[in-house]
Parts: sequence; C-alpha cells; structure tokens
Amino acid sequence: MSTAKANAVLIEALGRSLRATESGLGTVPDLLRRVLEDGSWREFVTPRGDLVQHEHFADFMTTPPTRGLGATLELLKRILADDRGTLDLLDQVLAGRQDERTDLGNDDPKVGRPEVNATEKALRRLRKEAEAGNVQAAELRDEVLAGRISPHAAMIRAGLRAKSISVPLGKPESIANTLRRHMKPDQLRELRRLLDDDTS
Repeated sequence: MSTAKANAVLIEALGRSLRATESGLGTVPDLLRRVLEDGSWREFVTPRGDLVQHEHFADFMTTPPTRGLGATLELLKRILADDRGTLDLLDQVLAGRQDERTDLGNDDPKVGRPEVNATEKALRRLRKEAEAGNVQAAELRDEVLAGRISPHAAMIRAGLRAKSISVPLGKPESIANTLRRHMKPDQLRELRRLLDDDTS
C-alpha cells in the first residue's frame, strides 16, 4: 500500500470523527495527533481515488471533505481544549508558516484571526525557550504537557512571567502584611523609598 493510500485511512477516520455527533468527537484528539505527527495531511487519496496534496496545514484544515477536513481552527481548538500536547502540536504545525509577530494562523485569510489563549501563549513561549537551549524551560514544558503543572506556574518558575498577587484595598495594615508575605526585604525597602518619594 502506498503512503498516500495508508494516509487516506487515517484522514478519513479523522474526518468522520469531526463530522460525528458529540460521542464521536472524543476520538478526534488522538486521530489529529497522529495526523500531525505523521504528516499524513500532506498527501493522501480520497475515497474516490483522487490524490490530494497540501503544502500547508491550514489549507488541509479548511478544504471541504473529502479533500480536507472542512473545519475551522476555532473548532479544533475547542475540541483540543483539554489536550495540551495535541494543541501544542497543532500550534507548531501552523507556526511553521507564520510570522512570529502574528498569532496562531493569523497569516492565512481562510483561518481568520482567532485569539490565542494564555495556555497557548505560555506553551509557545516555553517551546521557543526550549528550542533556544533553555533546559529549565524544556523541563517545565514537559511538566505542563503532562498535566503536572499549570502553564502559568511554569512561566513563573522559568522566570518568563512575574508572579502577581491581588492586594485588596482597605486597611493599610492588611496591605502591608500581604506585601511582607510575598516580597523580599530589598523589594520592600525599595517600595518604602518610592512611597516616601514626594517628587513623584
């Protein structure tokens, strides 16, 4: 069996799952992961025997069945909401043809301009840091993908995002106690200096 014909089995299964009822959608993440990892979307045969080739995943995603998925990025992201690993793979495939200044898929008019959520931004940043040789970021990214740590916590531990706290305005004593619990002594000294500075 040719590669294109072998890919067709996987592509057809994914397409059927996407068009299925809610119970059928549960198989989409695993099937989509295989399609992304294998690159099956690049070349396959339709049920009618036509050879289909796609250079860009966005084209495969938006082309109507059976020559593509006929899906939107928003739909795939909703289905993958609880599967960080496959969501990250999808982002990598789409990011392969986008400008770093744009968001996920923004350079393709057929994909539209969906918002990238905080999880996707964190995973993308951790991946870029890991690819640049940041070992800690690579380890933390693995922890996030395994579901052992939140993307937000990983970004803080990697030093890529500042820790933030909520300080309810009210009694000055309560504000001071909250800040003492979360700030280092040198930070507290600098804060006192700034608060005492009448020139600002």
